[in-house]
Amino acid sequence: MNEAIWFLKRCPLFEHLTADECRRLEARARARTFPRKAVVYFPDEPGESVLLLTRGRVKIMALTPDGRETILAFIEPGELFGELAVLDPAPRSEHAEAVEDSHALAIPREELLWLMGRRPDVALSVTKLLGLRLRRVENRLKNLLFRSNRERTAAVLLELLASHGRPAGRGWEIGLRLSHQELASLIGATRETVTGTLGRLQKEGLIVVTRRRITVLDRGRLAAEVNGEAERCGGPTHQRVTR
Repeated sequence: MNEAIWFLKRCPLFEHLTADECRRLEARARARTFPRKAVVYFPDEPGESVLLLTRGRVKIMALTPDGRETILAFIEPGELFGELAVLDPAPRSEHAEAVEDSHALAIPREELLWLMGRRPDVALSVTKLLGLRLRRVENRLKNLLFRSNRERTAAVLLELLASHGRPAGRGWEIGLRLSHQELASLIGATRETVTGTLGRLQKEGLIVVTRRRITVLDRGRLAAEVNGEAERCGGPTHQRVTR
């Protein structure tokens, strides 16, 4: 089997395509390789293609007006990104960077639109993906506006646990090696604030942090932190931060 077709078949979005549909996508897709820290695409680049990550890891980022980096999502092998090109070929609004050596297939926008018109199941999956990514951005915005740094940290840990979690001993490990700066970029806080917050959560027995790995020991109490209900779950009280 051709390598590009093999990668397409591994993606849940394309796993039920016919041989002819796979061959058409394979013929028009472009393989791209990115070393660690290489930019996959910049803001303002035309949205001419949707990318399928086949190896490595990519982060999607935006810059605040004061120049700070905000991480919107981490992309894992088998996932699409740059999917807004499906809706509009206008310039991209965020940029993507390889977290480690990565490989992707760039699928032209017109080809994915052709496939969506032919396959309602693919169209539905792409629509769900767009909705999921939009909801994630909306949740991050709500976190920034209405939650304290501690609550935002707990919310992001639970989000990462849902997408990258796995059982580990007496808890659930987040399967991403994240620096405190990367967590800060996810949360919208400073590295020093995140380091202090993680330290307090660890001291209180909610998490364990070891070498850029985070294991959640008490998901219930962490969820209570997000909802401002820590006292009812037996945790310490914390005054809400007002800004």
